[in-house]
Amino acid sequence: MTDAQETAADSSLRTTGGGPPDDVETAPTPLLEPREGVPEVIGDADALADVISAFAAGTGPVAVDAERASGYRYGQRAYLVQLRRQGAGSALIDPIACPDLSGLGAAIADAEWVLHAATQDLPCLREIGMIPSRIFDTELAGRLAGFPRVGLGAMVESVLGFVLEKGHSAVDWSTRPLPDPWLRYAALDVELLVDLRDALEKELDRQGKLDWGLQEFDAIASAPPAPPRKDPWRRTSGMHKVRRRRQMAVVRELWNTRDHIARRRDVSPGKVIGDAAIVQAALAMPADVQALSAVSGFGNRLRPRQLEQWQAAVDRAKALPDSALPQPGQQVPGPPPPRSWADRDPAAAARLAAAKAAVTEIAEGLNMPQENLITPDTVRRLCWEPPREATPESVAAVLAGHGARRWQIEQVTPALVTALAATPD
Repeated sequence: MTDAQETAADSSLRTTGGGPPDDVETAPTPLLEPREGVPEVIGDADALADVISAFAAGTGPVAVDAERASGYRYGQRAYLVQLRRQGAGSALIDPIACPDLSGLGAAIADAEWVLHAATQDLPCLREIGMIPSRIFDTELAGRLAGFPRVGLGAMVESVLGFVLEKGHSAVDWSTRPLPDPWLRYAALDVELLVDLRDALEKELDRQGKLDWGLQEFDAIASAPPAPPRKDPWRRTSGMHKVRRRRQMAVVRELWNTRDHIARRRDVSPGKVIGDAAIVQAALAMPADVQALSAVSGFGNRLRPRQLEQWQAAVDRAKALPDSALPQPGQQVPGPPPPRSWADRDPAAAARLAAAKAAVTEIAEGLNMPQENLITPDTVRRLCWEPPREATPESVAAVLAGHGARRWQIEQVTPALVTALAATPD
């Protein structure tokens, strides 16, 4: 970044929620190069040790980002980690060449980590030993502050007045060596992240929402790793078309076969076979390889030997006893889908309608998305199984039991008490 660009950054920290003031018309400045240039990618222990020392000696928050290869590789592992800290500059680290970054994580453990959409990056960072104790999520801060567009590029432009080039966001980051334009893009992603954090902190403070943000950030940083999803095959796109249990068993067998192949090849499951092909095969219930080859997604791209393993999966599902077939619908704890409430429990449906209206009104008044004010699932659970007596204390206890933060409970409890009281059983 040139001296002129640094001056522009200092003068363009626009801290008006939702974007710049109406009377300010300034053309955004393209941000083309990191201020110290694109750093060399760290790929060996000695270079990593130097980075660890530099970042341990740095000051202030640490901007952190990670690039994955979604759609190309199996899983959500990190293929590049970017960091920036005052006094240390920027660093690009190859976590394939340096798979254990716990030393780096420990060196900056006491610092605040600044991430954009933290919940997307924290799982893959955790896998390589980087676990923060404190974070600041600039995307979530933008939501709480009422910005209509909260992608990193949109936030940097509306708050700081710079344009980030975002053309490489969906590339295959497992590529080696990484092309120079991709590395420039990656370095720029952390170039202004701390500046954005500082501006958003001021804006949240101006709106009286800073403590809310801090509670949210603490909840993300302290959350345990998500458990493995139960029956992930049920999330196959188009699954709603599959209604018979035997057909569901075919989906399950084909999904598990695909997952095994994708894991072994280290490729995205969608590159092995698409969801649409799995669903079509389940509906067709092919009797043999020749019939399977007529199913869209199988015949045109697979060799006979490959078709045989897919047909074997279909045959395994056909041979299962009825007792081993999956049950229709995913058994999940909690209330049923709201569309069935009117028939199953009209009083609960009335409570939910009143509660949703109340939450909508509050969210609009606070200029933030409803789901950030209180999660829809929490509202549904409260309305399906309300406390025996809807008092502020009992409602607050239910909300806290479902993970609502203190600020959320304070904002919505009075209105939810009123909504529940207005719709008695």
